Amino acid sequence: MLILSKILKTKRKKRQDDNIRQKLDPNLPKDLPILRSSQDNIVRLKEELGKSSDVVIREFKGSNYQGALVFIDGLVDNKVIMDFLLEPLIDTKPLPERVDIFQYLKEHAVAAGSISTIENWNQIYDNLFSGNTVIFIDGYNKAISAETKGWEKRSISNPTTQLSIRGPQDAFTETLRTNTALIRRRIKSPNLWIETMKIGKVSQTDTAILYIKGIANEKIVEEVRKRLNRINIDELLESGYIEQLIEDQSWTTFPTTYHTERPDVVVSQLVEGRVAIVVDGSPFVITAPAIFIQFFQAPDDYYSRFDISTGIRLLRIIAFLIALIGPSTYIAATTFHQEMIPTTLVIAIAAQRENVPFPAFVEALIMEVTFEILREAGLRLPRTVGQAVSIVGALVIGQAAVQAGIVSPIMVIVVSITAIANFSTPVFAMAIAARLLRFVLMGLATILGFYGMMLGLMFMSIHLCSIRSFGVPYMMPLAPFNIRNQQDVFVRFPIWQFTNRPPFISKGNIARIGQNQKPGPPDPHDDRSKGEKS
Repeated sequence: MLILSKILKTKRKKRQDDNIRQKLDPNLPKDLPILRSSQDNIVRLKEELGKSSDVVIREFKGSNYQGALVFIDGLVDNKVIMDFLLEPLIDTKPLPERVDIFQYLKEHAVAAGSISTIENWNQIYDNLFSGNTVIFIDGYNKAISAETKGWEKRSISNPTTQLSIRGPQDAFTETLRTNTALIRRRIKSPNLWIETMKIGKVSQTDTAILYIKGIANEKIVEEVRKRLNRINIDELLESGYIEQLIEDQSWTTFPTTYHTERPDVVVSQLVEGRVAIVVDGSPFVITAPAIFIQFFQAPDDYYSRFDISTGIRLLRIIAFLIALIGPSTYIAATTFHQEMIPTTLVIAIAAQRENVPFPAFVEALIMEVTFEILREAGLRLPRTVGQAVSIVGALVIGQAAVQAGIVSPIMVIVVSITAIANFSTPVFAMAIAARLLRFVLMGLATILGFYGMMLGLMFMSIHLCSIRSFGVPYMMPLAPFNIRNQQDVFVRFPIWQFTNRPPFISKGNIARIGQNQKPGPPDPHDDRSKGEKS
């Protein structure tokens, strides 16, 4: 007995040393087998998890079997474990003779929703940290995984970053399955395929790729899949990590992927042939490929009449141009090209700037930086305080700066109009690009006037035409220009004219709307209308 005890202690010590070496050296093979003894498996779990307090281990004993049940507290539904796992397993009724205990318990005793068999040790951790319960049975080198997910999650609320007057008012949450369900509820088609993977060596974050089979371009789907599989990072905390790791062009201020918290926007883009990426823990879903004009399209554009939507969209584009070149136009006109300003206005501006000690560029720079600080402070402060600080701060500081002679009243007007125009861009990522480029254009206008501005805008246009998003030109369908695909660019055509999907995105079924969808009064020669009248 002493010899047998020493042998067992030696084996256990060797197993503990192997586990320690495995953790210290990640290059060792990780697909360790599951041990036949549930006690040995529990010892290994405690060692590798550092005896963490949230790991709950409950041993049980039946008529002619015993084992252990393991789960992570806070990730599971305790009621499901008690009613559908633990209570059937501790049943003392004798099992049928000559029966495989493991298979019998899996098929008859465990009554949870989804049941699977675990063959190696790595799958143990994947299931535990996903909210499942792992069941070890003595005498078997495999385990049972039962789905018992039940962690706390935020309820579905209204969108906060992309508001819409008309249309759905639900937004994504931080739970992966809730987000995929919001999309699946709107696309009741078996062609909506969802592929899941884990990204992050430490965080092991669940990530899903969504696309419509037969509509999405298979080359784009494969490229998205390849770029995600190429990511090698310790933690993935938000979808913004993925945006920065899969984009085509890093050295640009313009976003080359699109992100949104609105399910209806994601659904519309999936139907056009794009691919969506959903990250567990993030309420923002990424879609690709993205094109430039897409960032000026709001959900309201498609829920209203085409003439109203067209007018509002043109207004947004004009506001974007004002936000981009507003201060630089003022600097260039007052510094180099006074002859382009009406004489009366030139005299008024000169009278206002008589006591201002700074040139127009420094004056604009002071106001722009001050306004950016106020805007950032308003975002970081508590909601009730932040709005008051940003509004009151702008009014008080602007008035005080004018009275002190630091800036002129016309400059306060220019900066205010520029800031308000910047807020009209539907997507925050594109508004940020305009804010950054505005300072570059201000510097060029100070040096060369309107010639510097035109030079900057020319280089910006060349840069935009050189960008691609997953192989799709960023400025499509403007550059290269395609007259057949102008239904949804500057002018939004009626819905019944959207006969085809964008061919530069979708390479499958491009037919979108059937023939003869133009609305109109009933045909008087139609037999059905005559029958209704009679």
